[in-house]
Amino acid sequence: MTDISRELRGALEALLFVSDEPVSSARLASILEAAKADVDAALRALSEEYAADERGFQLREVAGGWRLYTHPAFHHHVEHFVLSWDTRRLSQAALEALAVVAYHQPVTRQGVNAVRGVNSEAVIASLVEKGLVKEVGRDKNAGNAILYGTTRVFLEKFGLKDLAGLPPLEEFAPEPETERAIRERLNALDGSALGATEEEYEDDEADDDEDENGDD
Repeated sequence: MTDISRELRGALEALLFVSDEPVSSARLASILEAAKADVDAALRALSEEYAADERGFQLREVAGGWRLYTHPAFHHHVEHFVLSWDTRRLSQAALEALAVVAYHQPVTRQGVNAVRGVNSEAVIASLVEKGLVKEVGRDKNAGNAILYGTTRVFLEKFGLKDLAGLPPLEEFAPEPETERAIRERLNALDGSALGATEEEYEDDEADDDEDENGDD
């Protein structure tokens, strides 16, 4: 290893250590006034080095940038030590809604309701507040309803480079009958099969909404 590469690697480690979000190689190259190709090579080398040495941390390329993460093998130790994320832990309802958005985006709130079978207004609002879900447009064919999609924060929190990194949905597929029912619900959203406006749907699901309004 030359002095230049050693200096570059050290500088990259320092910048990544103080960063609280993924940093692109282009930005790192600009800050260090180095060639992007050299930075890309150094980042890959560091990532491979940490993995080979089984360090307590890893360097991953996620959400369009690079960031240091604790090694999954030691997460149970970190969990006992760091308590800050506990106050923002996702409820089962929020995880369900987030999964629907992640795999079916862009999707309306009515679409999430259809898959889950209950009103999801509260949990979607919670996901938006946490920065995991955002408004990405409007569906003119569904009364100009808001369309939701996942965010860069979602990719970062779940360690994904992009949405292509999501596990195949088939791994979580339910029994054929349930899967068919879910697909029928989703297909109904393209027409008027639901037979109700979003507001009417919410009225029908009022009791379920009361049960979930306290979910995070």
